Amino acid sequence: MYGLVNQAVEDFVRRGFGDDAWQQIRENAGVNLEMFVSMDSYPDELTYKLVGAATEVLKMDAAQILESFGEHWVLYTAQEGYGQMLEMFGSSLEEFLLNLDNLHSHVGMTFPALRPPSFTVEPVEGGRSLLLHYRSERAGLAPMVIGLLKGLGRRFSQEVDVRQTASRGQDDHDVFRIDYVGAGVSPVQ
Repeated sequence: MYGLVNQAVEDFVRRGFGDDAWQQIRENAGVNLEMFVSMDSYPDELTYKLVGAATEVLKMDAAQILESFGEHWVLYTAQEGYGQMLEMFGSSLEEFLLNLDNLHSHVGMTFPALRPPSFTVEPVEGGRSLLLHYRSERAGLAPMVIGLLKGLGRRFSQEVDVRQTASRGQDDHDVFRIDYVGAGVSPVQ
């Protein structure tokens, strides 16, 4: 994963749990680096070690950490100069989700070693829900996708309920159901 992801993990921990928690996580994970370079590629195992150490230090399970981090990632990337790029790929949640693969192709021009997931959106009859099919070579990140979807809902001022309806263990990919909640419900095109 690129350093930008690890920088976001650090920011998530420092903002939510403090500098001491981050130092303890780094130490428990055996990470000697003082900082991550956003454009440098790091082994996926390093990020998984940070999450594993965070479960011990923060007394949360990995799914809780990944979901919370997913929500944080949406805000973090916008703050780190990617907000305008995010706006280019959709002015509503469903439009943005339909363009996720295009977004990753665009990001791949800046991050050439990027190994992005792939997403397919399937409208659900009635227009108040979507199914999001998520395919990735990386295992165990489904809770992060739930957090990302919740964070994107906030970004687009759309309250959503997100739940996983199929997992990689049952199928060849993960599937998430996104239900629009409350007033301001957007019809799915």
